[in-house]
Amino acid sequence: MIYFNEFLLLAIIHFLAVVAPGPDFAVVVQQSISYGRKIGAITALGIGAGISVHVIYTILGFGLLIQTNAIVFNTVKIISALYLIYLGINLIKGNLKKEKSNVNDSEITINNNDLTSKKSAFLKGFITNATNPKATIFFLGIFTTVVNQNTPMQVQFLYGIWMCMVNAGWFILVAYLFTTKNIRNVFLKKKGLFEIFMGIVLIGLALRLLLTFN
Repeated sequence: MIYFNEFLLLAIIHFLAVVAPGPDFAVVVQQSISYGRKIGAITALGIGAGISVHVIYTILGFGLLIQTNAIVFNTVKIISALYLIYLGINLIKGNLKKEKSNVNDSEITINNNDLTSKKSAFLKGFITNATNPKATIFFLGIFTTVVNQNTPMQVQFLYGIWMCMVNAGWFILVAYLFTTKNIRNVFLKKKGLFEIFMGIVLIGLALRLLLTFN
């Protein structure tokens, strides 16, 4: 119990950061509405796995190097922004080209599930989180201000495992909530417009990220 207070503070700060809407939230909601609960949950697992990348390089001391090296940090920002733009453009283009006449909502859902693999969903969640430079700043901050420098590395990795689980768990819950019948049906009635909107949101997040370019 020697590290309980430290862990409790870390857990609270981390949870508040997790529930704040951002790229992860946007991607999980889009995947869940478009492809169903299972794909949304797998995307959430990818996000949880992406957290492990930030945890590992932060604990091993590379987080400070990334943040203080302008070239490296800006490169991460560019990669993240380009990926979000790529996702956004694909959503917009795909829906502008679709012929929606004589196709009902259930048929749309089935077709989309056929086109989306579990691997693709997992990678989408993983890359979205792992390339997020804001996560770099967050984890560096939390591990330098909350976690004592004398805390053993094994304990710090346990903290990291907890945070991976919380991230995955929260976004699985998000996937579940947005795929309840009533909520999902509302979005599916305007599925094309919804995906175009989510594409614009992702591009907006990317542009916001690029505006902080140093």
